[in-house]
Amino acid sequence: MAQQFEYKVTFEGIGDNREFFSGKALSQTILGSRGAFEIGLELDNHRLRGGLSQLLEFGSDLDYHKPNLTLYYQFSDETKNFKFGAFPRRGTIDFPLAMLTDTLLYYRPNIEGLFGEVRWDWGHQNGFVDWVSRQTEIKRENFMAGFSGQLFHKNIFLQNYVLLFHDAGPATDIPGDHIKDYLGYAIQAGIRTAENSVIKGHLKAGILGSSFRERSVTNGFIHSTSLFAEAKGRYKNYGIQSVLSSGAGHRFAYGDLFYRLKNYWRTDVIWYFINHEKVKGRFNLSFHVLDWNDLDQQQQMSIVYIFGK
Repeated sequence: MAQQFEYKVTFEGIGDNREFFSGKALSQTILGSRGAFEIGLELDNHRLRGGLSQLLEFGSDLDYHKPNLTLYYQFSDETKNFKFGAFPRRGTIDFPLAMLTDTLLYYRPNIEGLFGEVRWDWGHQNGFVDWVSRQTEIKRENFMAGFSGQLFHKNIFLQNYVLLFHDAGPATDIPGDHIKDYLGYAIQAGIRTAENSVIKGHLKAGILGSSFRERSVTNGFIHSTSLFAEAKGRYKNYGIQSVLSSGAGHRFAYGDLFYRLKNYWRTDVIWYFINHEKVKGRFNLSFHVLDWNDLDQQQQMSIVYIFGK
């Protein structure tokens, strides 16, 4: 009788038009909608939830994308949060696009593995393992693991990110195919605007590093480091965000391809056109400066509607 019934329903509208004429990344238009639901029970900070998540990409058949099963256990209190199973990526981890691109939210919305976080008055640290693919005769064995966190004092903060991706082959040997390992990290220090400031935002800068090897092909790891800086501000329903990586190109398995260039500068002009408690809508007009020579552009629209008990 002490158990409480819970549910959560999510709708997500996706509009992403990528005018990438430089050829450095795939030029495409992604339009679709995602519906998801979860139901479960809660007892003394313990939760058990199950549900489905389905993407309908406009212009394709209903069964083009298979439904994603959501099924996980969660424990959470004021200082700890732990999840095990298949659970939503959104609201769980938040890595720079250099390391994990935003299309993962479209096509791989769930983490399948575990997640843990510890929080203090002056920061937090979390880690996750995502089992991407189980090895079969034809399927590769892939898994991802990462850590991220933040320490802060008043308006000053220090953020850290670490990410590993292991890409092994299928059980059937393929001539010329080798195991690949991707490692990376980001460390940034910054300052935020005051809580009572009319403009909300931050400035931060640090280092983005990556290491890649293809066993039996590369001579050990290939290491890269670059300056990694970001400025973000918002005034009422309008905002701007600018990110710079300069110094060397990086290879992340699921990172934005533009970060493989030595110099990449992205600036987003943002309109937050819906600001309801349960509904968030935003439109991004994005400009991508590539090695100071090419300019690509992108328009993104997102509507996320979440309600539950």
